[in-house]
Amino acid sequence: MKEYRPIHVLFFLLLTAVILLPLVYFTPKDGFNVFGINISFMTWEHLLNPVKQEHKNLDFLNGININDNLDQDFLKTVNSDSISLGLPTKDTVLAVKSKTKIHMNGISKASLFSFFSELSSASKKNKKINICHYGDSQIEGDRMTAFIRQRLQTQFGGAGPGLIPTINAYNTISFKQQYSSNFKRKILFGKDKLHNNKYGIMLSSAIFEIDSSSARKGIPTEAWITINPSPVAYSRCKVFNDLSVYYNSCNSHCSIEIYNNEQLLSKDSLISDGQPHVFKWNFSSTPKNLKIVFKSTDSPIINAVSLEGDIGVQMSNIAMRGSSGTSFGAVDFGSMSFMHNTLNTQLIILQFGGNSVPYFKDSSAVRNYAYRFKKQIEYVKSCSKNAAIIVIGPSDMAQYKEGIYSTYKFLPYCVEQMKKQSLIAGASYWDLYDAMGGRNSMFAWVKNGLAGKDYVHFSNKGASKASQLFYNALISAYKQWENNKISINKKVDDIKE
Repeated sequence: MKEYRPIHVLFFLLLTAVILLPLVYFTPKDGFNVFGINISFMTWEHLLNPVKQEHKNLDFLNGININDNLDQDFLKTVNSDSISLGLPTKDTVLAVKSKTKIHMNGISKASLFSFFSELSSASKKNKKINICHYGDSQIEGDRMTAFIRQRLQTQFGGAGPGLIPTINAYNTISFKQQYSSNFKRKILFGKDKLHNNKYGIMLSSAIFEIDSSSARKGIPTEAWITINPSPVAYSRCKVFNDLSVYYNSCNSHCSIEIYNNEQLLSKDSLISDGQPHVFKWNFSSTPKNLKIVFKSTDSPIINAVSLEGDIGVQMSNIAMRGSSGTSFGAVDFGSMSFMHNTLNTQLIILQFGGNSVPYFKDSSAVRNYAYRFKKQIEYVKSCSKNAAIIVIGPSDMAQYKEGIYSTYKFLPYCVEQMKKQSLIAGASYWDLYDAMGGRNSMFAWVKNGLAGKDYVHFSNKGASKASQLFYNALISAYKQWENNKISINKKVDDIKE
């Protein structure tokens, strides 16, 4: 065996350096693209000045209260004897300081202020208003929505979790659900779709498989759903007294039975004209074990079940794992607009962008995505003419590159373009990326237990922090509307005098 002396090792290292140093010196910052594969080397700049991991200061989050103390303090100002399912009767809205703002232009400001007007008067007029919170996996499991819903229902009234998918595919903190094995989920943004796209506003629905041999004999097939309040849900979410079942494409007789703890409360039939409809039922108190049974020889499309209070704010979590938010335009207009009109939808939150960020190759891809997203906003607006729209852009997302976790290259530009196109479409925009601390903030969120090790998704605590940041911005805009209204009224009074 040949013996290697230290001089040989030194010569080998020098030869390696001679070969690699020119490669490092002339390597582009973004590496080489070879047959569609990106090959990166340490650049000369990074060799001389190694990149260090940035540690963002998150002290601004220390003042973000995510406990129930805010709710309890507010409830002390309310006459509990006059609360209907937690509906406050005093015109009390807690003033909060917001680190960020909701960006608006003239059109979106008028739309959002109109929502605030409806929000403030819902309790006085004994009516309900609906809010839909759409998003990707960042809101999955009702994590962000549940916190915002609790805050809104505490300050403006309302109860219940709102719309629930017929088949809820994700674990959630807000309710417990089971369903019969013959119920099959149909999803617009997946492989198993409806042939007529009549998904309604959930973008997912369900049908139950029919026993064909029994159907030929005229014997209906039975399918069922059970829903129970979750013990870990927020207080307002645990109570409800109104049930709504949204359905369409019912072309044959279909019976519906409502049970609580196996006691039959109602037996009725769905309307079998093929059009979108809603079946409603009212409870004297929150059912502990709600069961809905369908029986038919031909399954209708069950769009959603809604559990609500009698008045106030209803807020629905509509999570779409893996979605970029560009599927809305494929939903049947009639089924979507029917549900929005019936629910009195006054606000729609669209929280997307994160699923597209890792795949952007250049700036034109970002602009194309933002433009496509604008078209989705326009379609959603056409289906819900009375609703204001707030777009929540992507959070900071980090990738491990050159020894550190850093923000995806095109994420800031994506935020910029989504904000631009949202305002053009008449929507407001809230910048979650900026609220977190901007570029390279995700590393600090992970380090502080506010986000997961994937450097993409919030932890439950982080989701609550992010939700409170959004709520603060929303209430700050609400106070702006309120002050504007007071100013206008004062001017009118001055003119009268």
